[in-house]
Amino acid sequence: MAETTPSERAVRTSEEPGGPLIITEDERLLDDLLRLCAAAGALPEVAHGLPARKGDWEAPPLVIVGDDCAPRLRGAGRRPGVILTGGDADDPELWRQAVALGAESVLALPDGERWLTDRIADAIEGVGPAALTVGVIGGRGGAGASTLAGALAVTAARTGRRTLLVDGDPLGGGLDVLLGGEKEKGLRWPAFAESRGRVACGALAESLPRLHSLRVLSWDRGSDVTIPPPAMRAVLAAARRRGGVVVVDLPRRVDEAVAEALAQVDMGLLIVPTELRAVAAAQRVASGVQKVLGDLRVVARGAPGRHGHGLPPDDIARLMELPLAGEVPWEAGLLADLARGVPPGAQVRGSLARFCAGFWGRVADCGGEGGGPGSAATAGPGPGSGAEPAPGGGPRPGAEARGSAVSWPTAGSLAPRAAVRKGGRA
Repeated sequence: MAETTPSERAVRTSEEPGGPLIITEDERLLDDLLRLCAAAGALPEVAHGLPARKGDWEAPPLVIVGDDCAPRLRGAGRRPGVILTGGDADDPELWRQAVALGAESVLALPDGERWLTDRIADAIEGVGPAALTVGVIGGRGGAGASTLAGALAVTAARTGRRTLLVDGDPLGGGLDVLLGGEKEKGLRWPAFAESRGRVACGALAESLPRLHSLRVLSWDRGSDVTIPPPAMRAVLAAARRRGGVVVVDLPRRVDEAVAEALAQVDMGLLIVPTELRAVAAAQRVASGVQKVLGDLRVVARGAPGRHGHGLPPDDIARLMELPLAGEVPWEAGLLADLARGVPPGAQVRGSLARFCAGFWGRVADCGGEGGGPGSAATAGPGPGSGAEPAPGGGPRPGAEARGSAVSWPTAGSLAPRAAVRKGGRA
């Protein structure tokens, strides 16, 4: 049994909960692990063996064990979050120690440094399942993508989901303006332009404006209209780690930054007005989006005074060769509400709010409440959605709208996967 050792290095005290426990006597390994903890913003506790104090083995969110001390821990109880480190992750003896210890992962440094830094940060942030992330793209200009994205976020927040709305379209005019919060204090995209690597998910959310019970990352009124791809990757990864629901309003043209966003989207909704020209334009948009996003679905948007004119939603989906997620009929008074500062989706009896409530309801029916665990599952679309359930998930090029594969994703279905060179699962 070994007491926690005082060290001249920066380590946490027993009164500062939340840091990992490091168990090693290898000075070089300890220096490396403390450096990685510092990079992850964690203050660890260091021991040379199984801690003597009751509960000190079970309490830390993560335990990192050096192979030099692994034999001393054979009497320790099994617990999650144990990582075994050694000089050679291909050494059979290291794997035997990992099995005896019940370690979740085996890795060698320096090859596994990036993965371990992220794992430490996840542990101290208390990260759970990734957020269900929905991207909204307009099939043509003026299709209403920003309005639908805002309404989806407002509806998700109204039903109690932790919600973050991301404005991925620098030329869209600002989602904070759409929600009537352009004067609300908080950071906008330019503040994150230099973001690289890992962004703390809690700090990200707290820094953003809070509007209508959700957090919004939008644009300021400045002239900077670019999102560097590394910043998009880092910010969206942090937003997903926070859990709940993330809705991203995306432009029609797929550049490097948009491709980074689409890579973290679970489902894309392509909103297409019920007009032949809109379908022609949307086909070009879809061809670019589908190079990055596997699950893209059509939302048909009705036109004013349709009365039998325009294309039926099923025909639009058939022409697009994409599954139909549903139809948003024209809502009289929506433009007037937006002009008065009423956020989209706030009128719960309006067609837009009803579509959004039905959408999230279908996700919930699959166990994907936004932050809930699970993998893609099949669920009924509900009345009036225009979509039909079938196993398989994701669009099938060439499928008919009726009977095409429509499964509803659950949170975390595209959670980033850690890959460690010379490492693996124990």
